[in-house]
Amino acid sequence: MGHLLVVGGGIAGASVAYWAAQAGWQVTVVDAGRATASHVPSALLNPVRGQSGKVPPRASEGLALTWALVQGLTAQGHDIPHGQTGVLRPVPDAAVQSRFQRHLGDLPHEWWTPEQARELRPGWHAALYLPQGGWLDGAALCRGLLAASGAALVAAEVQQVSREGAQLVGGRALFADRVVWCGGSLGAGQRTQGQGAASQSHRAGTLLTLAGSPGPRPLSFGAYLAPAAQGGVLGATFERPAAEWQPPQFPLSSLDWLLDKGQRLRPLAGLDVTGRWSGTRLSGLRAGPVAPSEWELSGLGSKGYLLGPLLARELMGRLSAEPV
Repeated sequence: MGHLLVVGGGIAGASVAYWAAQAGWQVTVVDAGRATASHVPSALLNPVRGQSGKVPPRASEGLALTWALVQGLTAQGHDIPHGQTGVLRPVPDAAVQSRFQRHLGDLPHEWWTPEQARELRPGWHAALYLPQGGWLDGAALCRGLLAASGAALVAAEVQQVSREGAQLVGGRALFADRVVWCGGSLGAGQRTQGQGAASQSHRAGTLLTLAGSPGPRPLSFGAYLAPAAQGGVLGATFERPAAEWQPPQFPLSSLDWLLDKGQRLRPLAGLDVTGRWSGTRLSGLRAGPVAPSEWELSGLGSKGYLLGPLLARELMGRLSAEPV
């Protein structure tokens, strides 16, 4: 096929590298190792989004592909902590339940009574159980995809991308037949051509790492509690969207908000906080060619693990069909 240069090693870049190698490309991945939002300790695989309850098109297809990749990579010996346990989404009243129900279509689901959802704090109206959902270690899946791709990994920051490849900060040049830009929130501000910057937004979020697991499956409404490889997490995306990437902050007001949301899901007594993890998501999906010899997969937002591998496979199918 030729030589493909992938900028960014998060879930978008790692998925592109994996599918590119499957198609016969020689792959190099450049990643600066900064602000890696995909390396979340416990990513929620949840097909029903936010408090609106909307289901993205092809959510079931994306979930099935992500789980298939996890299982395939695990069988090859890659350690990817995960739980295909389903997700439990409590709702506070009948109006929210009705709103969720309108979006579900043929998505597999069950409505549980408060008595059935015993891990929840009392007071919820009902709980939506999504058996296709679950959690996974984001960093571990990215590592597994990159390792399986056989890509050459370059720890550097890209200064400029052209039809010949990329120039790195420090002057080194990497030549390639095609470049796929998957730089995420931080990388969006580094693109010299500025394509798409105005149509994308950056939103920071933080999760607390917990010494113990909060239960057998993720709980999600406003914030989420989920098991992790070690202990568990309490997280949410709550800061205002911004036009540019900035280092994530975690003011005390956000801490109070997050703890309150967690307490509403289930009692937090006994779940000692061991640390925190912060990242910034880029929203405003861009998937396709953006310049001669240059493609992009970015702006997956909170759906990186839900749809990222699926969209990366399709992008590589389109790119590989072009003459090199």
